[in-house]
Amino acid sequence: MKENMITLAIESSCDETSAAILRGGREVVSLVISTQIPIHQKFGGVVPEIASRKHIVNIMPVIEETLQKAKLELKDIDQIAVTYGPGLVGALLVGVSAAKALAFTLDVPLIGVNHLEGHIFANFLSHPDLKPPFMALVVSGGHTSLVHVKDYNSFKLMGQTRDDAAGEAFDKVARVMGLPYPGGPQIDKLAKEGNPLAIDFPQAMKNEENFEFSFSGLKSAVLNYLNSMQQKHIEINKADVAASFQHSVIEVLIAKAMQAVQESHCDTLVLAGGVAANSSLESRLREAADKAGIRFCFPNKLLCTDNAAMIGCRGYYKALAGFKSDYYLNAVPGLGLEDL
Repeated sequence: MKENMITLAIESSCDETSAAILRGGREVVSLVISTQIPIHQKFGGVVPEIASRKHIVNIMPVIEETLQKAKLELKDIDQIAVTYGPGLVGALLVGVSAAKALAFTLDVPLIGVNHLEGHIFANFLSHPDLKPPFMALVVSGGHTSLVHVKDYNSFKLMGQTRDDAAGEAFDKVARVMGLPYPGGPQIDKLAKEGNPLAIDFPQAMKNEENFEFSFSGLKSAVLNYLNSMQQKHIEINKADVAASFQHSVIEVLIAKAMQAVQESHCDTLVLAGGVAANSSLESRLREAADKAGIRFCFPNKLLCTDNAAMIGCRGYYKALAGFKSDYYLNAVPGLGLEDL
């Protein structure tokens, strides 16, 4: 496998249609992301059928724009990496179908990539000197997990959420508070104006001797608080609610992450996933890492969101290890992080 392998990567797991071209494993030659946020805002969340239809419209123009930006042609592509799960099944199928058609036509290897592994590998793009082993905290709309990355293709799942993911809790609380979609950034922004200790919301499983999470109870506690205040006709300080809710989430994430770092004897902690863009989570994790004397890494804001560059990076290292998919590759909406 040549060192300057050209990878065309495709990502379509939710409401972003993205394509990227990477040279080698870490050089992003071009990246295009077409977001559907304005379309789904009116519904207060992603509508799967609408998302799938928009992916169909966007997929080829996005790939063409990516090639133009890279000043390359399809004949220059050495391999194709594509997200095959987890995500919305219709949305995933659009990307997988396009990738299989292109791989077959060009007669190049096809590499199916786990979207969550892609989020972890976004850190390799933002930190060229980063190498395994390290501990990864993956926090997204659908997942909250701790993963011990022992090598580029060797992972151990330490633990994950039992119910709601952190990002899912953010979005649900934001919706009840009347904040626009997507809710996570709105909570983060509003929390800056509030007191994180104003309301004593629960911090489930924070002190338990495991690496699992649970945010369903916290979400319910916030909803109960809002309903109680409304029934009593007491004015609600939304900034305090946002800050207190966010504080409870972050305190649990930090406690579990630092516990996992200590048990695995890692000297590096990386943050990954859409919620990695949360400014308070990033700053508090950095403080905790500095206090513990370990390195802390997280992707730049663009690479925190769903993007094809991270998929290309993960695909490159899978190809390097000899992994390749056949044309029976299918969308797996419930795909999780597993030990490798």
